[in-house]
Amino acid sequence: MPKIVDHDKQRLLVAEAAWRVIRRDGMEQASVRNIALEAGISAGSMRHYFSTQSELLLYAMNLVSERVSNRITQMSFNSSPLENMKLLLLELLPSTDEKMAEMEVWYAFTAKSKSDPVLKEHANKVYNELRHAMATVITYLMELNLSRTDLDKELEIERLYALVDGLGIHAILRPDQMNTKIMEDILTMHLATLCRDAE
Repeated sequence: MPKIVDHDKQRLLVAEAAWRVIRRDGMEQASVRNIALEAGISAGSMRHYFSTQSELLLYAMNLVSERVSNRITQMSFNSSPLENMKLLLLELLPSTDEKMAEMEVWYAFTAKSKSDPVLKEHANKVYNELRHAMATVITYLMELNLSRTDLDKELEIERLYALVDGLGIHAILRPDQMNTKIMEDILTMHLATLCRDAE
């Protein structure tokens, strides 16, 4: 009797194998052959799940953003407004081993997207969504009348975006120095500077 293979599950396993190769060996080693070897399947059978290497990499890249989005969707915001916003921003940072793995892979894809138009289109879409998340935080503080009266909305969106992006990069490059506690403290301090009490 022929073996029944769950196509979607196998694509996921292959994508996760691609993540492991990228984290361990770098994007330049993310060949179909190496990923197939990591996934425990033949390079030839990879064609059943992904017709091209670019399709595989796009799927693996999309998997990162999907997981982050799913976690945010499932969040329950039961704390104070500032605490809720901090928790939201922490979901975008490598504050756990799982998120660290996702972010390492994401930045590798971002670098690759400079020379791959398909990956670049997806990267730009995700970065626009991230900027929207920053805008949501700033708008939320303003609508609740918590923000400083002199707040420059557009400037603060960009400043928050730059801060979160910078924290993520530092956490990946220097995890011994930029740990979750420090990231939380920085976010708490930054959000406080946006509020009336800081005036």
